[in-house]
Amino acid sequence: MDEDPNAGGREIMDEPVGYFDLNIEEVLEHWPTSFAVRELIANALDEQAITGTAAPVISKDGDAWVIRDFGRGVRYQHLTQNENPEKRRHDDVIGQFGMGLKDALAVFHRRGVEVMISSPYGDLSTSLRAKEGFPDIRTLHAGVAPPTRPDEPGTMIRLRGVTDDEVAAAQRYFLRYSGDRLLEQTRYGQVLARPDGQPANIYVKGLLVAQEENFLFSYNITSLTQNLRQALNRERSNVGRGAYTDRVQAILKQCGSADVARPLAADLENYRTGGMHDELAWTEIKLHACRVLASHEQVVFVTAGQLAFGGPQVEYAQEEGYRLVLVPDDLASKISKLQDLEGRPMLDLDAYREVWNDSFSFQFVDPADLTPAESKVYGLTELIIDAAGAEPARIGVDEILISETMRLSESGRTIYGLYDPVERRIVIRRDRLATPADYCGDLLHELTHASSGYTDGTLDFEEALTEQLGMIMAELFKAGREV
Repeated sequence: MDEDPNAGGREIMDEPVGYFDLNIEEVLEHWPTSFAVRELIANALDEQAITGTAAPVISKDGDAWVIRDFGRGVRYQHLTQNENPEKRRHDDVIGQFGMGLKDALAVFHRRGVEVMISSPYGDLSTSLRAKEGFPDIRTLHAGVAPPTRPDEPGTMIRLRGVTDDEVAAAQRYFLRYSGDRLLEQTRYGQVLARPDGQPANIYVKGLLVAQEENFLFSYNITSLTQNLRQALNRERSNVGRGAYTDRVQAILKQCGSADVARPLAADLENYRTGGMHDELAWTEIKLHACRVLASHEQVVFVTAGQLAFGGPQVEYAQEEGYRLVLVPDDLASKISKLQDLEGRPMLDLDAYREVWNDSFSFQFVDPADLTPAESKVYGLTELIIDAAGAEPARIGVDEILISETMRLSESGRTIYGLYDPVERRIVIRRDRLATPADYCGDLLHELTHASSGYTDGTLDFEEALTEQLGMIMAELFKAGREV
């Protein structure tokens, strides 16, 4: 709000040469003065939007407040309109809803506020006068006098009897004066940062119409649905959520910035405590937030169970710089079928494991580099093969190697060993050389894969492994009797 000593111009108005009946008796008794000031500000902003002139000035001039625009100037004929058809046709204006100036004049009169309006077309004031033909009925009239500022553009409204707090309250109804920070612009409206410690604001074309205690963001809706148009009442406030829910969803689904996606994804992680904001109750918004986040960051979406029991794959993802984003189970089941905004597959923990395995490479260890203890265990290799009665070349095994690294299993854990029929080799993880039992068990397991051709988790493999163990035990008993 500006101090503008020149805003008032000529303050003394000529005596009205005529009076115009506003046909207003006692309405809007509950309106505070700030509502009336709000209507004047809305008209000034609309005039700027329609004419492309300079921004309105709201300033203090002595003991009066002045609201001035630099547009075409008000005429007394405008007071005959309940709705301005020009504003109905213009997309950017605020004041296409409600009654505006006439309502404001009625409230000012009721609250004892002196109003003087001037434009190049004349000066206007208000007073109660007898209705023509009905001397016992007194209604509010506009007094029309010659212009005191015929050569100055725009409309100037001087208010005496309005407090600074009432003007400040009126300005808070407008996005322009709110200080709300823009996060992202879309074809349907804007996403705004929620004021710290305050409810989220819902604006329609820059005018506050509702507040939400449990929204994550504030919103400015600029493209209206028919339902929302009908819901905007004369008082421009207390609009129900049902009128704007679909437009808030449409705005969020148009967003593609990390400024919006990151807070949504962070809020999503509060689902276990019930602390999510209301936007995250909409499944489409949750999914879209995940898509946007995946477009901007390296993320892997995990459930609470996977985070707790996911094994080494969780650690690998973090070590590789992926951010783990906690999502509910029902959402996780949908993410694997989606792509981010760039068309890349989104990664849940299963998809990450596949990517990790596809890029995996063994880090083989030369037997000469094993520790003495490891070498002693590795030296049991031939004894284990003999005990199993296996002929490596015949069953498709040319090498038995040791590796520092190993692929991930379907459960996400690193496996101890594997048989690779294409490369004709068995690979055992190095740490399994810590004890003879671990190494012997793993090598027998992989030899059974090679000799049987069956894979883990099948009944055929279980039977083959059981048979193999039985044969070894029988040989041991036989050797014991011979001794």
